[in-house]
Amino acid sequence: MARKGKKPAFATGCLIIFLILCLVLVGGFYLIKTTVSEKFGPANPNLTVTQRLIYPVELFLNQESLTTARERTDSEGRFEIGQGESVSMVCLRLEQEGFIDDAELMRTYLVYSGLDRYVQAGQFKLSSAMSPMQIAGEMLDATPRDAVITVLPGWRIEEIAQNVAGSGLQISAEEFIKLAYAPTPQLVGVLPVEDVSSLEGYLFPGIYEMPRETRLEALLGELLTAFSKNVDQTLMDGFTRQGLSIQQAVTLASIVEKEAVVEAEKPMIASVFYNRLALGMRLETDPTVQYALGYQTANQSWWKSPLGSADLAVNSPYNTYIVSGLPPTAICSPDLGSLQAVAFPADTPYFYFRAACDGSGRHNFAITFEEHLENACD
Repeated sequence: MARKGKKPAFATGCLIIFLILCLVLVGGFYLIKTTVSEKFGPANPNLTVTQRLIYPVELFLNQESLTTARERTDSEGRFEIGQGESVSMVCLRLEQEGFIDDAELMRTYLVYSGLDRYVQAGQFKLSSAMSPMQIAGEMLDATPRDAVITVLPGWRIEEIAQNVAGSGLQISAEEFIKLAYAPTPQLVGVLPVEDVSSLEGYLFPGIYEMPRETRLEALLGELLTAFSKNVDQTLMDGFTRQGLSIQQAVTLASIVEKEAVVEAEKPMIASVFYNRLALGMRLETDPTVQYALGYQTANQSWWKSPLGSADLAVNSPYNTYIVSGLPPTAICSPDLGSLQAVAFPADTPYFYFRAACDGSGRHNFAITFEEHLENACD
């Protein structure tokens, strides 16, 4: 009978051990859930029962992998998420492109936290120096961290200012225009030319990506630095051989920019202006008058076309139909091709040119005024 009495005691012992193990497991799981919640946020309430049990454990065991960058070197790259692309595919591509080590772990984190529903389509700047959690945070906001500023060849200051104002930078068109027409000595010091009263012509064409917090002075400095880098010693020597200062060369290049449609004709157009200047002839070029006239409300443009006889008589130092020589400043931003055309013009006998009648954008060139009249379209 003594041996029979041991069975309840054994069963009780087993039950106690089982209960202790359950308490340990429950306590351990509670500790895991608490730790994961503190580090990764509360669990998505829409998780299934299975996910509620498995995901916290997986995240707990891989805390370091989720909070540590893959690399220490900050090598940025673009990453694009397509409209309607699944989170699983996004995570897989992140791994394939070297931004993370474990696509499945990244997906688990996104689903656990509910962030999978908020991943945005768009372009992102990511880096392997970011942790997977940081990368996940970036993908929730498709707003680019950098603003894109475009400066097209042939744009005047006001047109550039309008683009800057709409780029995402906290810079208004008004403050851009004000500083560009009255630059500080610090900004002028970036240029290879002294005594510049206006930045017209020196805001070098191109596409610039700037952090959204960029200030106006830094942006203008970037555009002017691009000008200084492109106008190298070879170009400056070319300007000197033509008897022009840098400022005069930029002014002439800006006129060539507005007159030329076909890139290959720029050296010939420059030669026409050089030939006219050599004989003391007025340049008589429409873009300088358009610059003088300014903004046209009727066609919402800074460049009025066509010009009438009253326009050609406007009293302005920029009106090269009535004023000899170059205008006081450039009239727009010339590109490198226009600057090169002024430094290295073609050798031609021409004094006139006008648009060809075939709509090609090309010009017919003439030596005499009579020939020039013959090139008119019917």
